[in-house]
Amino acid sequence: MPIDIRALRYFVETARLHSFTQAASSLFVTQSTISKMVKQLEDEVGQPLLIREGKGVRLTDVGRVVYERGQEALGVVHRLTLEVADLSSLGRGQLTVGIPPMVNLFFSPAVSAFRQRYPNLQLTLDEHGGQVVEQLVASGELEVGATVLPGDSGLALETREFGRHPIWAVGPRKAKWARGRTVTLGALRDEPLVMLTDGFSLTRKLSQAFLQARIEPRVVARSGHWDFLASMAAAGLGTTFLPQPLAERLQGQDTLAMARLTEPAMDWAMAHIWSPGRYLSHAARAWLAVCEEVLGEGEKR
Repeated sequence: MPIDIRALRYFVETARLHSFTQAASSLFVTQSTISKMVKQLEDEVGQPLLIREGKGVRLTDVGRVVYERGQEALGVVHRLTLEVADLSSLGRGQLTVGIPPMVNLFFSPAVSAFRQRYPNLQLTLDEHGGQVVEQLVASGELEVGATVLPGDSGLALETREFGRHPIWAVGPRKAKWARGRTVTLGALRDEPLVMLTDGFSLTRKLSQAFLQARIEPRVVARSGHWDFLASMAAAGLGTTFLPQPLAERLQGQDTLAMARLTEPAMDWAMAHIWSPGRYLSHAARAWLAVCEEVLGEGEKR
């Protein structure tokens, strides 16, 4: 039984809006065109699909089946159209990647390589906290993003790790723990702390570690910017926690002491994320491929 795709689209829109008039307005055609196409579909199916009730319509039992399957069919056609168009557009267009502020420093080599390989593709790095990036990817507002693991377990997202680094304590040179190369969480029990704000994965991991160690942290200040945390530590305000690559950027400052956090040892893992149920454009896949090549990504999880 051949079915006209346009007739199916007009019928689905009419059923969705429960109105020929509203469907005509939505599709920018006349009401008579809508009526004609729905009648054509009914003739193809061999049974009535809509019951007219005053100014509105409702589905028959057969119409309900055609409506549900029609939505699926139109979705397939839409995805097919996207993929075909996408194949010819890799040399142009734009891609937006969501990244947390603390992660952006790692992407410069990948951005440079992507730009050289696809000079006509406009790449935008959209900065948000990791939780916000995860939500934007899950909702479809962003195709792909980066976050710090573990992410929100309630969101069904594919993850591919591309970096893992130990956490270091960074604090004033005069701090009690400053003489060693490692420091335990217990040694920081009475130390004033300057921490990232609550939206960061590192803050959640540290809070859980303090809770398990039965330590009440003495948090004296918070910030969403790692460089400001380092400045507060250098000014003697307290100790902060940073991934090793960020801590290494501060080496050589006479006012700072650094030590790797142990007991518990803690890692900072970065990962790309995307929604497994949505079409991933060739531009997004090209970005992931470049990052895998430049940053050395790990396996999907």
